[in-house]
Amino acid sequence: MTPPDYEYLRKLLKDQSGLDLSADKQYLIESRLVPLSRKAGLAGIPELVQKMKTGSPSLVAQVVEAMTTNETFFFRDKMPFDHFRQSIMPEVLKARASRKSIRIWCAAGSTGQEPYSLAMCLKEMEPQLAGFKVDIIATDLSQEVLEKSKAGLYSQFEVQRGLPIQMLVKYFKQNGEFWQINPELRAMVQHRKLNLLHDFSQLGTFDVIFCRNVLIYFDQDTKINIFSRLRKAMEADGFLVLGAAETVVGLTDVFKPYPDKRGLYRPNDSRSATAPSGMPRVAAAAGM
Repeated sequence: MTPPDYEYLRKLLKDQSGLDLSADKQYLIESRLVPLSRKAGLAGIPELVQKMKTGSPSLVAQVVEAMTTNETFFFRDKMPFDHFRQSIMPEVLKARASRKSIRIWCAAGSTGQEPYSLAMCLKEMEPQLAGFKVDIIATDLSQEVLEKSKAGLYSQFEVQRGLPIQMLVKYFKQNGEFWQINPELRAMVQHRKLNLLHDFSQLGTFDVIFCRNVLIYFDQDTKINIFSRLRKAMEADGFLVLGAAETVVGLTDVFKPYPDKRGLYRPNDSRSATAPSGMPRVAAAAGM
């Protein structure tokens, strides 16, 4: 791969997905795009770049999907799900007692382990949710991973990563060499294709937003912009959950850390960055 080819790919990936690769990540591009080149019947990355430059939207989409990190597993990092059960949901249930509706967004939901982990948490607290309507919206820029998430079909290796055995038995059915999450849980999660770099105001507003392990790949200006738009997509008393290596501190004051809960944030009441009045609480449609 030549330096000009690498620079072209760096710019394309940043423009298309927000992925901000440093100057020394050629090995990462080669490890992910050489197999893609071969699959497309091309000699290598130089020919891949040339074909994209001459116009091949489908190939550009495949490159972005190949380079976007989709590492995920059930109940990843555990702590955010403890926060969800012990801190977030008790407060949200109390605050929404009269409205009886809760909206949760998993941004960069990948192949579904995170939204389905939340769905399992909610099923476990079903008595407290009696009479409530709960929407879980899972978004990702990759149609391929969204399709896997919709299917809810996971390998033995995938269900062994973070999923308690009692939940595997309770919520999954074995299907040959795979395990499929039950229809009731799959019906709790709606899927939308969405790029965080683009406008997402059409999703409406949310009580809880999980946006974990994706902003770490963006540059500072992009993070600040996304935080500002996440705030507008959140109720004034909502919750934001970030990944272990992510923070709003030093970047923005539209959110503030939740005391003694790492990775958990709330809108900053001292700011006037509330969602515009009349912003629709639209219910996202599944199957897009």
